[in-house]
Amino acid sequence: MFKSGISRTLGRSAFARPTSSVLSSVRPTFKNNALQALTARYASTDAANIGKIHQVIGAVVDVKFDTETLPSILNGLVTDNGGQKLVLEVAQHLGERVVRTIAMDGTEGLVRGAKVTDTGLPIQIPVGPGTLGRIMNVTGDPIDERGPIKGVKMAPIHAEAPEFVEQSTSAEVLVTGIKVVDLLAPYARGGKIGLFGGAGVGKTVFIQELINNIAKAHGGYSVFTGVGERTREGNDLYHEMQETRVIQLDGESKVALVFGQMNEPPGARARVALTGLTIAEYFRDEEGQDVLLFIDNIFRFTQAGSEVSALLGRIPSAVGYQPTLAVDMGGMQERITTTKKGSITSVQAVYVPADDLTDPAPATTFAHLDATTVLSRGISELGIYPAVDPLDSKSRMLDPRIVGEDHYNTATRVQQMLQEYKSLQDIIAILGMDELSEADKLTVERARKMQRFLSQPFTVAQVFTGIEGALVDLKDTIRSFKAIINGECDDLPEGTFSRFSPLYFPFLVIEQMLTPVQPPSTWLETLSLPAPRERRSWLSLKNNRCVKICRLKKPTHLVSQALIPVHFNLVLPGNLFFHLSKEMYFFL
Repeated sequence: MFKSGISRTLGRSAFARPTSSVLSSVRPTFKNNALQALTARYASTDAANIGKIHQVIGAVVDVKFDTETLPSILNGLVTDNGGQKLVLEVAQHLGERVVRTIAMDGTEGLVRGAKVTDTGLPIQIPVGPGTLGRIMNVTGDPIDERGPIKGVKMAPIHAEAPEFVEQSTSAEVLVTGIKVVDLLAPYARGGKIGLFGGAGVGKTVFIQELINNIAKAHGGYSVFTGVGERTREGNDLYHEMQETRVIQLDGESKVALVFGQMNEPPGARARVALTGLTIAEYFRDEEGQDVLLFIDNIFRFTQAGSEVSALLGRIPSAVGYQPTLAVDMGGMQERITTTKKGSITSVQAVYVPADDLTDPAPATTFAHLDATTVLSRGISELGIYPAVDPLDSKSRMLDPRIVGEDHYNTATRVQQMLQEYKSLQDIIAILGMDELSEADKLTVERARKMQRFLSQPFTVAQVFTGIEGALVDLKDTIRSFKAIINGECDDLPEGTFSRFSPLYFPFLVIEQMLTPVQPPSTWLETLSLPAPRERRSWLSLKNNRCVKICRLKKPTHLVSQALIPVHFNLVLPGNLFFHLSKEMYFFL
């Protein structure tokens, strides 16, 4: 599918805007309310400005016009390249009636003297419900081999950010179903979230899980923008979305996809993020939707801008990035906001070069974000996925006035215990656990359980792990971590809290009964329970009280995966835990 399309069509992020003094007088202003239906894919008039290719240097194409009327900066130009339409975007005016443009596709085969037509408008792309379920490139052309996109309007990819009076200031949490995010760094509805991590720590898988969870839990529209990433991942994502019914070829789809993969020219990769953002803006402004915009990877947006800047001959700034890095990033990020009509919530994967968060690219992105989720290689080396660092990840939404006192107190207590454990790790590595005080030992044990309980199986990773994904309710998450903090799980081994443990599912909720409950006599006989004061493995009897473990999703699976032989050294019938509507009781 992608072989014929993606290689010729993806991308458009934001590359550096020209800094020539000419620009201030010729750069047009495009308002969001200027979205209008056009009868043609590209505007054309009888008096269209015609020029000729003057010079071709890679992705940079110089065009010379015969008249003094030159196309405006950011205008789209069209030429023919071997029977294929090639779109150029004006970046600079050079003088002598020559403009310098950036190609949105390969320039192989272009020749001097070829005719170029000024469209008179910025690059226009299709927007509207017709884009849902389709894959487009940077110029809005479909690349999924399913024919033209029907029933859509056209909109320019360049627009101004909403005015202050149009923006909304309400604060609301977006529940994702991912425990570590919802508890410690909750996302804001209509906010901007950065997903930071080095190569291979799980950024793309994390974004795919978010798309899956939010489509299931909230049912809203999403726009996925692939900026400079692998074609294989885009292909896999498309087919996974079909399998999960997020994309329905014969029905209503929930997501539009825009791809500008890493094999595309820098101009395409430098504009594809704006293409996806324009589609999301339409759903927000014209249909009043709460839209989710996923960008993978925002670093490639900056990287493409750096390439374009070098091609245009600008002097680089720190670490070789373009001198207009902050302007480019701000121009796009300010368009992602909540208005009185709807909202755009953006989740942006941010590749961190050499795991250095002080690199100018991720550091510039930090300034625009409401929440940061940092994926740590150290966490992933422990086998904990998602490899989210609970201490480096932050959110402005973690405020008692927004999330409530119970959530805030639980989250801060979890962070405190994890920080104490981190500070004790050097002592443990040198002297061992025996040198710690009893209080510190207890803190370390609980923190290690918390650390493992922050792991979670993902639905999109089920094909690799063989474990069914879990979408966890926020109330269940808070209740479970409070149980660990309060010592209700001190008798349980660490392995119990791993996402690979057969006990993972039952311990999504640990709820202590207010009054003693006697399990059915058949259970007691079958289990051959020990005397009340005798301990056996981690199953123990204390105060004749019972713990009710809810949400046992796959009882047969749990028993068959050696829950009983490993933890109890007992032999039980396979269907025992189906009793009492998939709830089971243990004495503790």
